[in-house]
Amino acid sequence: MLNDIVSHDAWIEARTALLAKEKEFTRLRDELSRERRALPWEQVTKDYVLTGPDGPEPLADVFAGRSQLIVYHFMYPEDWDDGCSSCSFWADNFDPVIVHLNALDVTMVAVSISPIEKLEAYRRRMGWSFRWLSAHGTDFSRDLGVSFTPEEAAEGAVFNYRVQKPGITEREGMSVFYKDESGRIFHTYSTYARGIDIFNTAYNYLDTVPLGRQEGDGRGNQWWVKRHDEY
Repeated sequence: MLNDIVSHDAWIEARTALLAKEKEFTRLRDELSRERRALPWEQVTKDYVLTGPDGPEPLADVFAGRSQLIVYHFMYPEDWDDGCSSCSFWADNFDPVIVHLNALDVTMVAVSISPIEKLEAYRRRMGWSFRWLSAHGTDFSRDLGVSFTPEEAAEGAVFNYRVQKPGITEREGMSVFYKDESGRIFHTYSTYARGIDIFNTAYNYLDTVPLGRQEGDGRGNQWWVKRHDEY
């Protein structure tokens, strides 16, 4: 069904009215970003050691000489043959931006619970070059609120800051860390579920087109998403 069809002048009038709301949204988003950066921090007291393709990597080394670290929590439970198709959709956005993040003292990696051999095989299949580390055998993913026991997944646990049923044993999210000059590491931010929407470039484009995301119509969110080699 088509929207109203109007004259150019009427279109400009409607577009200008929406622009005022877009500008207010931008100002509100800027204020929210300032409040996010002003959140208190918590010191990381556990000595997390993740695993990369070359072996063990203490969390301090994952920063790669930078002071800020973004971790994308990629859903890849140990019993899955392939990584999550939705997380793969997000991961398609990572490689082009990491060089720019590096320029502003930010390192970005993905972390999953599956063993590194499985992650590396899937990364090669997808053609990605970003660093992907395994939290297998550590408390890292559990402490960051994205890893659950099968009982918790089915019956309920704290996910996205409230008790709910995660549904599966590993969920999606993003966490941020800061390392000071003395080597202390702080957890500064985490977000989950739709909190990661903004990090998906394709969704930002889809939100501007007439049919939008084509979700929420009873078929379920991301019903259409496939791994990029499966379309």
